[in-house]
Amino acid sequence: MSAIDTLWEYLAVALGILVIVGGIALGLLRGRGDRRSDLPPTPPSGGSAIDVDAPPEGAIGTLERPAEVELEPELEAVPPAPEPTPTLERPEAPAGRLRRLRARLARSNSTLGKSLLALLSRGSLDEEAWEEVEDTLLTADFGVAATTDLVDALRTKVAVEGSADEATVRGWLREELVRLVDPTMDRSLVSSRIGDRPACVLVVGVNGTGKTTTVSKLARVFVAEDKDVVLGAADTFRAAAADQLQTWGERVGVPTVRSDRDGADPAAVAFDAVKAAAELEADVVIIDTAGRLQNKVGLMDELGKVKRVIEKQSPVDEVLLVLDATTGQNGMRQAEVFSQVVGITGIVLTKLDGTAKGGIVVAVQRALGVPVKLVGLGEGPDDLAPFDVEAFVDAILD
Repeated sequence: MSAIDTLWEYLAVALGILVIVGGIALGLLRGRGDRRSDLPPTPPSGGSAIDVDAPPEGAIGTLERPAEVELEPELEAVPPAPEPTPTLERPEAPAGRLRRLRARLARSNSTLGKSLLALLSRGSLDEEAWEEVEDTLLTADFGVAATTDLVDALRTKVAVEGSADEATVRGWLREELVRLVDPTMDRSLVSSRIGDRPACVLVVGVNGTGKTTTVSKLARVFVAEDKDVVLGAADTFRAAAADQLQTWGERVGVPTVRSDRDGADPAAVAFDAVKAAAELEADVVIIDTAGRLQNKVGLMDELGKVKRVIEKQSPVDEVLLVLDATTGQNGMRQAEVFSQVVGITGIVLTKLDGTAKGGIVVAVQRALGVPVKLVGLGEGPDDLAPFDVEAFVDAILD
């Protein structure tokens, strides 16, 4: 081979190598250029390369502006649910009360009737028998005057009629007892407006007779008769008295006038109660007073003041004395003193059931000349009944 041929071979190999190297270099340069062209352009201000408001086209996901956190509103105080309106009670009509309670009265006084009938039904009555009759009546709290009157009347009947069977004797005894209890007395209660003003009822009595409870029950009697009633809590010395009266009144829809402080002037409270009743055009206002012992002159004088202050605005139409029927002759002394101070117009006998003696009805009426108008025969809210003479006597004899 000539030198020229050898030279051309070298040149061909070198050219091939240059072509290969040049192709590789060109491929590398082109690959780097392609990668740079894929990058997003650099922002002129040097800010973020990602526009969160306009995400780049073709992006897989989008960046969203964080949602504003909503703060929970402050909890408002939720007002308490209103208390349900209490259902007003409808008291039992007064006309049916004594009939319902007659059985209780008969149980408490059955000994009296049975003893008298047994004595008077004997074949003959000597002085010893009549003394037993007198003792029985005195034990039942009839008092000396009423006992003497009844025994004298029975003696006369026996002398005229002679001996008689039990039915006849029972008739005599009933007749004389009705006469002693006196059905001619006016036992009605003032409970209606008088002219252009409400009727005014003042309730008095000693401690422990159930006076405030009696006032509350009396309000129920009037409400059952469709009367508009206002209560006056003038017992300002006993802290619970006004609360008790107001609670009872609310049960039947009756307003109570009271003082905001203990120990307030009872006369002022009574005056305000009468004034409020007039403004409300009520039918009747009932004033509760503090219990007081009849031998405490200062307290009795204060009771007289309460009545005088009320009368500056309205006459007092009814003064009811509440007596515990179990106190017997001690209750008689109470009644006499109260009558002198405030002028009693009627008696309310409480606790006439149980150990009470029926004769107290006769005794207190004869002593004061005023009628028993109401009797309490139990602890129930409607256990206060208008007094009925014949029903009472029949209960004694049953």
